Amino acid sequence: MLLLHMKRHIISSSLQYLKIIDCHPLLGFGPTCFMCRRCLSGRVSPFGLTNTRPFPDYSAKKSAIKDTELVHQISTTIKLRRSEPLRRILKPYESKFKPDHLIWVLMDIKNDYKLVIDFFNWAHLRRDPTLEALCIVVHIAVTSKDLKMAHRLVHDFWAKPNLDVDHSFANFTERLIYTYKDWGSDPHVFDIFFQVLVEGGMLLEAKKLFDKLLNYGLLVSVDSCNLFLARLSNNFDGIKMALKVFNEYPAVGVSWNTISYNIILHCLCQSGMIKEAHLLLMQMEFKGHMPDIISYSTVISGYCQIGQLEKVVKLVEELQRKGIKPNEYTYNDMMILLRKTGKVVEADKILWEMASQGIYPDRVIYTTIISGFCKSGNISAAYKFFEEMKGKNIIADFVTYTAMIHGFCQSGKMVEACYLCCQMLRKGLEADEVTYTALIDGYCKAGEIKEAFSLHNQMVQKGLTPNIFTYTALVDGLCKRGEVDIANELLHEISGKGLQPNVCTYNALINGLCKIGNIEQAVKLMEEMELAEIYPDTVTYTTLMDAYCKIGEMAKAHDLLRKMLDKGLQPTVVTFNVLMNGFCMSGKLEDGERLIKWMLDKGITPNATTFNSLMKQYCIRNDIRAAANVFKGMHAEGVVADSNTYNILIRGHCKARNMKEAWFLHKGMIEKGFDLTAASYNALIKGFFKRKKFVEARQFFDEMRAKGLVAEKEIYDIFVDVNYEEGNLEITLELCDEAIENCLVGKLVNDANS
Repeated sequence: MLLLHMKRHIISSSLQYLKIIDCHPLLGFGPTCFMCRRCLSGRVSPFGLTNTRPFPDYSAKKSAIKDTELVHQISTTIKLRRSEPLRRILKPYESKFKPDHLIWVLMDIKNDYKLVIDFFNWAHLRRDPTLEALCIVVHIAVTSKDLKMAHRLVHDFWAKPNLDVDHSFANFTERLIYTYKDWGSDPHVFDIFFQVLVEGGMLLEAKKLFDKLLNYGLLVSVDSCNLFLARLSNNFDGIKMALKVFNEYPAVGVSWNTISYNIILHCLCQSGMIKEAHLLLMQMEFKGHMPDIISYSTVISGYCQIGQLEKVVKLVEELQRKGIKPNEYTYNDMMILLRKTGKVVEADKILWEMASQGIYPDRVIYTTIISGFCKSGNISAAYKFFEEMKGKNIIADFVTYTAMIHGFCQSGKMVEACYLCCQMLRKGLEADEVTYTALIDGYCKAGEIKEAFSLHNQMVQKGLTPNIFTYTALVDGLCKRGEVDIANELLHEISGKGLQPNVCTYNALINGLCKIGNIEQAVKLMEEMELAEIYPDTVTYTTLMDAYCKIGEMAKAHDLLRKMLDKGLQPTVVTFNVLMNGFCMSGKLEDGERLIKWMLDKGITPNATTFNSLMKQYCIRNDIRAAANVFKGMHAEGVVADSNTYNILIRGHCKARNMKEAWFLHKGMIEKGFDLTAASYNALIKGFFKRKKFVEARQFFDEMRAKGLVAEKEIYDIFVDVNYEEGNLEITLELCDEAIENCLVGKLVNDANS
């Protein structure tokens, strides 16, 4: 969003036409002038240029006596009868009128701009003017300060279909230069030509024009050069050219401005050269160009993209020290970064700071935050902001509710998702296919396939049409329950309805086959996909690799990775996480360490899951020091820990009796909005109890019960005994009932179901 805003700002600024200003006493011409009058006189040339050539003298084609008489008659007629339509008063001359007559008439009326345009339009309707005549009228329009008309005339010429660009460029440039001296001598005409070429994507021709004008001692305006830079920055090769132009053009006299620097900052950030962009930002002031909010926001956005929160904070502090107020785009980028990293406390601070700057978050910003936290799995943080919206009387719309419902579904909290859906309906907001599909997918992921199909039927009854994503969710749900045959039947059924299964549908079936151990059939299904011209993707290969890794067939997993690479498919971090999990399950932790090093060497950033697998295995081996070193390495690479990271390390430190470290980790994860699992609560309670930290142990036990999490029987035994010894008979009996219900009855029910 920020980059789009910046580009719009740049292009808007670059399209402004610049007025000629006086010479700068030191530089020879103003920093934003096209070329001052002294420069145009030939006495002063742009920097680094010598022996500039003069513009040629114009000489029109000689006219015959009869042509001279006709031209005189036409000129006299249109001057004397200017209030009458030309099509009527020039009717007698139409049959005798030739293209050359247009130029000769223009020579007589060139000081009457309105008459020039009217006559040119009349002539143009009857026959296309010569290139020379067109250039003459463009010069007259520029001299008359009608830059829009000049721009339209040049644009219309270059917008013609089937135009031979190379031939036309050479001819147009030659005619524009040839007619320059005697028909206007206003350098803006070349500025307009340059802009039209850039706007039309003819960047090579624009570069040629720039170089040709240097021979005549002329420069196009810095705004036009900025437009050139901005257009170049649309692709990787163009970015390289933009950087080259930025470095070379000052040598011939182009004086870049803040907008120019902003474009290059954007180019550097687009290319991933964030440090170089930051360095250029610092250099701007020394070169006499004050960075503005766009300059800072561009670099801040770059750092946000790579997760460098510390750099972002420092840059925000720096721009505030300079009296530059962050705008909504700056804050939005920071919000995106915070939501990715799960930093709820920091997100709160940003919202407060926005309000202090008079920028009040609206429904769109809140929805962005909520959606981001939902996608990152931090549903508690998302719901906190959802509730905050209501507290500030910011009305949630359908998009906000759907994002929140989808978040609850992805987290397996179907009760909350359904409650929110009912709340949405009560507010008069209708659920659509996206909402139903999210709920169906949630039920399928939770293993509640009957509820999912019930919702599907309800959806159809309401007149909504299930799409391939709806059926893919159902296929996935059936496969997760091991009902692959039924899923396959559903696949044939939806094909009969005219819906084409996509790669995700096939991936769900392949995953189901792998889960029931039928890897051979999964491989055959992948081959069938290719025959149906539905080509396996990275997920397909990763699913099969995961299946091989889980049975210890690491060689086959590696072979699939090789085939995937041969097909030009790029492995994702999930692919490498599958390999990491395979190494860890096989006890090959050294190979796991080497995999992380290889990923980093190749520029592939591991995520928290990559490191979590290693840490978990080291904790299982009681090697908490090695686990802590992996955590330090993870932090050093800028990888943000997730809820699982903290829970793994807390259990590991509790097992090693390092309760101080476990406490600090617990504090850190709560600040980031993550929740302890039941296993982590059990580990903390046991650890503190063994260390005779009874207050802390009781605190965690009470907190665990308040959250509805089930403690282990051993934990209940501890607190039953403690409360009995303290004489708290009521609490003792309450805990006994809980222990029987959760640990005994619950176990019997689970055993019966299994």
